[in-house]
Amino acid sequence: MVNVGLVLEGGGMRGIYTAGVLEYFMDQNLYLPYVIGVSAGACFGASYLSRQKGRNKKVNIDYITHPKYLSYKNFIKHRQLFGMDFLFDEIPNKIVPYDFQTFHSSTEEFVITTTDCQTGLPVYYKKADYEQDVLTVIRASSSLPFISPIVEFGGKLLLDGGISDSIPIKKAETDGFKRNIVILTKNDFYKKKKSNIKWMLNRYYSQYPKLVEAVLSRYEMYNKTLEHISEQERSGNIFVLRPSKKLKVGRIERNPKKLEELYLLGINDAKRSFLDLKSWLES
Repeated sequence: MVNVGLVLEGGGMRGIYTAGVLEYFMDQNLYLPYVIGVSAGACFGASYLSRQKGRNKKVNIDYITHPKYLSYKNFIKHRQLFGMDFLFDEIPNKIVPYDFQTFHSSTEEFVITTTDCQTGLPVYYKKADYEQDVLTVIRASSSLPFISPIVEFGGKLLLDGGISDSIPIKKAETDGFKRNIVILTKNDFYKKKKSNIKWMLNRYYSQYPKLVEAVLSRYEMYNKTLEHISEQERSGNIFVLRPSKKLKVGRIERNPKKLEELYLLGINDAKRSFLDLKSWLES
């Protein structure tokens, strides 16, 4: 197996692009020894590593209009826009069963990125850290500020990993993978803009000042990471896959047609790039 890592950005429902790319990877039996994901990237990466073809599409497109998945009713009733119990309990344990056995017996390392609310710093969990409780860690990685409750795990209070490390390429490099495939969920030339929600953050998270700092400085971290990815791509150390067409899907999207179009774009982009990817892997 090649010594190459796979880095999966988040992006909410835009992550369905990643699901499409990974579906094509599964069709080609392409698995990398090290996978690190954030938020939606972690969700889709989990079904990729459990070898469950079609599962990401079924869960995130076929069930998107289910009121428990994503609705304002959820927010009013439970203070969470996404139905986190539905997504991380009912679906994987009952409705579209997750293959825990295949996942845990697979040889690939799977690192999940979260953010520590008290320090504002990223916390990375490997398989040995979460053992039989992978769903709680993925849930933490996917818990967006304001619209999802804080998740407690291992004595830490956690939220969305994208707050502190939106594209964890440097973690992959630190873990020994100098060559990586990176799947991004935004178009080329995208730059994140500074947020103007300081007052809202101070109101909701006044007891977590480091978290507030991390959210406010996220745009700088994100743009610097993109610069690093571009540099490493030019050097031949990174192979990037990103949406080749203008995105019509936002972070919070309930239109199945738009989601399926983006999913198919991921499949087609991967298919079109696959010969170049194989050459890069063999170089």
